[in-house]
Amino acid sequence: MRGPARPCRQTAACPAGRADGSTARRPRPAGPPEARPPSARVSAVRPAAARAVAAGAAVVTVAAGLAVRAGADGAFAKYAGSALYTVLLGALVAFCAPRARPAAVASTALGLSWAVEFAQLTGVPAQWSAHSTAARLVLGTTFDAPDLLGYGVGAACVWALLRAGRRHR
Repeated sequence: MRGPARPCRQTAACPAGRADGSTARRPRPAGPPEARPPSARVSAVRPAAARAVAAGAAVVTVAAGLAVRAGADGAFAKYAGSALYTVLLGALVAFCAPRARPAAVASTALGLSWAVEFAQLTGVPAQWSAHSTAARLVLGTTFDAPDLLGYGVGAACVWALLRAGRRHR
């Protein structure tokens, strides 16, 4: 006759480490990931693949920004450039945090864009831009309140693209 059941520890005899001593694993809930409780959802994001897509998106965004800068002028070019700036920041955030939620990536990109725009009120970016073309492209020179709306459009595009990409997977 056996004594009282003892809790099982992680061993070769009990790889699952269940307290009742069984080695059976718990079944996964059935259905699509959206229908599963949050604790049962498994992230389908592969960091290496997500980083490759984000890097490609950054390259395409820079090319689009340079094309808009070279081929268009006026208000369209200005605000398209603002939106693309935020899209580029979104791609860089997605590269650094490939498992981040689309809303977190988009809001981080928007916050960074707005921070750079508000930093222009200090005059420091203008001083740096006078000495460097790269600083002028990245930091700008003067504050322009309508740019804040363009950044919002870019953040909305980042969110929509990331959501569509996650649904596609």
